[in-house]
Amino acid sequence: MFARTCSHTVHVPRRLGKSMAELPKTWDDWISNFNDWQQRVGFNPDWLGDFELSVLFDWDRAGETIEYGDYSGRSKWERSLQVPHQNIRDSLISMITVQGDTEFASVEQQRHLLATAPTDYDRYAAARIMAEEQRHGWQMAYLLMTYFGQQGAREAQKLLERNAQDGNRLLGAFNRPMPHWLDFFCYTMFVDRDGKYQLGMLSTSAFKPLAASMGPMLKEESFHLGTGSNGLRRIIKAGVVPLDMLQRYFNKWVSTAHDLFGTDSSSSAHWAYVWGIKGRWDERKKAGEGIDVDKEVLNEESRGHYHDEIVAEVEKLNKYLPEDATAKLYVAHENFNREIGDCAGKRYMVSGEPFTGSDEEWSNYISEILPTKEDEEKLKEIFQEEWIENKPLTPRQVASGIGATA
Repeated sequence: MFARTCSHTVHVPRRLGKSMAELPKTWDDWISNFNDWQQRVGFNPDWLGDFELSVLFDWDRAGETIEYGDYSGRSKWERSLQVPHQNIRDSLISMITVQGDTEFASVEQQRHLLATAPTDYDRYAAARIMAEEQRHGWQMAYLLMTYFGQQGAREAQKLLERNAQDGNRLLGAFNRPMPHWLDFFCYTMFVDRDGKYQLGMLSTSAFKPLAASMGPMLKEESFHLGTGSNGLRRIIKAGVVPLDMLQRYFNKWVSTAHDLFGTDSSSSAHWAYVWGIKGRWDERKKAGEGIDVDKEVLNEESRGHYHDEIVAEVEKLNKYLPEDATAKLYVAHENFNREIGDCAGKRYMVSGEPFTGSDEEWSNYISEILPTKEDEEKLKEIFQEEWIENKPLTPRQVASGIGATA
């Protein structure tokens, strides 16, 4: 149970909503447009089973006073009009919008996988993840609609108008195709884990409704991470997917996740900390231990924590490798295959060292390190086999009806 958690539950209407061209004036207006979005992207509300889309707050965990930055020690802002400057309000709107955008994008990326789930459990798990991602999107839309007036309503509307399939979601990682379940398990293992860090850094925000939103979201996010690690463990135990192929998909999604922490020496992260609206990972623990903040490398610091965590997670997976395995799975260095930051577009090996060979040698190297067309074709054959260890549904999961009709 969440301490003093407030739940505002609204059942998803089954009727068609208002025209998407019309800006929502009320929360119910937005829900109608959300219902249109579900139909447009092909997500049947019946797949939610007994899951209720709702808005949840943990006000106690949010705290009463601003914890860092120039406004430290003052009461947290409970309304947008209490936020002292427009540029801080704009930054909050941007943060909330980006978070909401990723949630709806994930559903658009993953929805089609329900039809090809390798087991009933995996269908349930993916449907539950998509249900929770929709709830998280609701949460962010509710903040925009409730606290930020017409500007917020406009951004809440846009959450439903952008589409990963059209390639116009705000972050590149959430426009990438996810054609199969191996991608899904790597995504939930590595990319959703980045989400945990982003939510954690917002959980101490000076804007209290945003901070109070994070506790329930983090609790739900833990299931997403568990789905990824559990799925990869079951793949390894089944012994059908070649380990070198599995490693290439690790490399693909790990580098994507590294990018999601943003640019190096980020001025946006710097000012977010100064204003008190986004902290460090484990901000309260670090503050309690007297660990000084370096506002010039906030993104690098959180990326480093993330990298250390996934290294430890992959080491756990290595315990399930067959005894005759000739190599262990690993996590590529933060420099490798980057599209954002100081290493963007530069040639680095998975070890982090610069690549010094010719263009042809680089092309050959990449074909050994990242997934190829041949891998994609081979996977089509592998997916016809028992390529992942079965995991039975619990009676509670069966009774939930989540994903049962997908």
